[in-house]
Amino acid sequence: MCGIVGLYLKNPALESQLGALFEPMLIAMTDRGPDSAGFAIYGDEVADGCKLTLRHENPEYDWEALAEAARAELNAEVSWFQNATVAVFKMHCNAETATAFMAEKAADVMVLSAGHSIEILKEVGLPEQIAGTFNLKGMKGTHIIGHTRMATESAVTMAGSHPFSTGEDLCLVHNGSLSNHNRLRLELKRQGIHFETENDSEVAAGYLMHRLQEGDSLTEALENALTALDGFFTFTIGTRDGFAVVRDPIACKPAVLAETDDYVAMASEYQALTTLPGIENARVWEPEAARVYVWERS
Repeated sequence: MCGIVGLYLKNPALESQLGALFEPMLIAMTDRGPDSAGFAIYGDEVADGCKLTLRHENPEYDWEALAEAARAELNAEVSWFQNATVAVFKMHCNAETATAFMAEKAADVMVLSAGHSIEILKEVGLPEQIAGTFNLKGMKGTHIIGHTRMATESAVTMAGSHPFSTGEDLCLVHNGSLSNHNRLRLELKRQGIHFETENDSEVAAGYLMHRLQEGDSLTEALENALTALDGFFTFTIGTRDGFAVVRDPIACKPAVLAETDDYVAMASEYQALTTLPGIENARVWEPEAARVYVWERS
């Protein structure tokens, strides 16, 4: 089942309200996904360096000791803050260097996201509970995508919940199922794509990352996904500069888009959009099957 929501702001004046606008959208999808939820928010840009979202099973993990080790090892400025169960590290080095350091020196720390802008926050539990845990209402940014999960193909775990990120500032949420994800996972591993879970949605994210690394634009990567990925899916994708929606050629999974001069919003059901300002005057439509919709900052 699962629920997807996304909000891409075209009006910078609304960026301080991003979390407050998005929270009721996520909570509205509770009936579609009551076992876990998460979101990827873009903002608080680190232009000269990178930002990592990190998680450890131990709630008392010593993040400052890890930051100090990174400062010494990488000879780089490192700052960090904690948000409930995760820590967000801002590091004055590139993401490849930062993630390699984490893999070597802190292998028990999970890197949920890496890039200049993205933060991924997800947990097991009801969407309202998770929104409160991470203070979603108070968050600022340019765009955000979220997911509420009803696990049908794997265990209910934080790692198995959405969003999934397999590259810098790229993430994906998915409603549906893929039939060829095991074969595709093996092919992508040979291309150097790393996976943390057995979830088919992570394979979709990995495929998009591979296509982008091969030189595709976001639109081209999604057009290639329509032929490479076999199954039923509605995807919503976030990147550093953009937001995209695509449905498979049969389009049996529900989706609705709404656009005004201020924003573009997406949800699995229209009810999740009703709290947005100006929704009564928005252009509202069902995205067409096998058509890629992309909004990007130039």
